[in-house]
Amino acid sequence: MTDEEILAEFRAAEALLDGHFILSSGLRSPRYLQCARVLMDGQRAERLARALAAKIPAEFRDQVQAVVSPAMGGVVIGHEMGRALGKPAMFVERPDGEFQLRRGFALEHGTRVLMVEDVVTTGLSSQEGIAAVRQAGGDVIAEAALVDRSSGAAELGVPFFPLIRIDVPTYDANDLPPELAAIPAVKPGSRAAA
Repeated sequence: MTDEEILAEFRAAEALLDGHFILSSGLRSPRYLQCARVLMDGQRAERLARALAAKIPAEFRDQVQAVVSPAMGGVVIGHEMGRALGKPAMFVERPDGEFQLRRGFALEHGTRVLMVEDVVTTGLSSQEGIAAVRQAGGDVIAEAALVDRSSGAAELGVPFFPLIRIDVPTYDANDLPPELAAIPAVKPGSRAAA
């Protein structure tokens, strides 16, 4: 898929939003990608996951033994990536503030894992998810995401393969441009602001 085709999928799902948004990192942004909306259509989610799987070089794709994604945002795309790769898909969640495998999910020591996210902005959720997989005995060999909106700045410690890179400015809440400060802020994500 081309970048324009990918963005067309987001637009068709009314998932590319303009306004004043509080990201899960606490940063503010004038644009938001609501991946839950783009993934709510099963056929669209499957198309995007297959396109994302094709972006991962064969040297990594062929090594993957399991897919793990951070809850909440990564669950659907993680499941679809597991299906696209023919591998089991699990997720980590934060019942007590720190990511962990639960619900009977387990990794044998050394299981080669692909971490899958919906959107990477700062990379914090990814880093925490990777740490949880390592704590559970897995070996995260790479990460894939539908969208990299970090402007290439996210440091994940593993090779990173996004389906699309979108550069959208982010701002500290105390340093907003006037046009953004004039709009009420909305928190559309799944995690309380830091």
